[in-house]
Amino acid sequence: MDSINRQQPENNRKDLQWDEALEKIKELTDKASTCFFCTNITSGKAFSTRPMSVQKLDENGIFWFLSAKDSNKNAELQLDSSVQLLFQGSNYSDFLNIYGTAVVSDDKEKIKELWQPILKTWFTEGIDDPRISVISVDPAEGYYWDTKHNMAIGLIKRVAGAIVGKTLDDSIEGTITL
Repeated sequence: MDSINRQQPENNRKDLQWDEALEKIKELTDKASTCFFCTNITSGKAFSTRPMSVQKLDENGIFWFLSAKDSNKNAELQLDSSVQLLFQGSNYSDFLNIYGTAVVSDDKEKIKELWQPILKTWFTEGIDDPRISVISVDPAEGYYWDTKHNMAIGLIKRVAGAIVGKTLDDSIEGTITL
């Protein structure tokens, strides 16, 4: 256990599985709908990172993205389908790290389901742009860092801890397993 965790007067770790893990993923991704989408994570090459907007997180915990067929990301996914998604919902909490497997497809029905007019910025021909592909990410495991209550209580606890010289930060963290 890390030294800062040994100084905690209360439990600040909770590992989550299945339904509880999925609820935490939904909660944290609602606060941060964009993430850093990392590829080449198991290829032995330097990994690549780019910001991506999650178009949808479905009831099974699958993340859905739209991407250009001719992007570096899509080319990298053809060689290594393992990905890492990094979310940050606020300055002090709502952090999520997800590892999963990505699948690229041309599913026209899913493109229509996920389409938003702002996407025409990247897909200038609109919803029928031939460059659009769908990426689904099936998460396997991850890690989260969050607060137990809310930001106001967390701030009060940190200030009180600084005054009395104790670690009182209201944090909670743990593994996520699906």
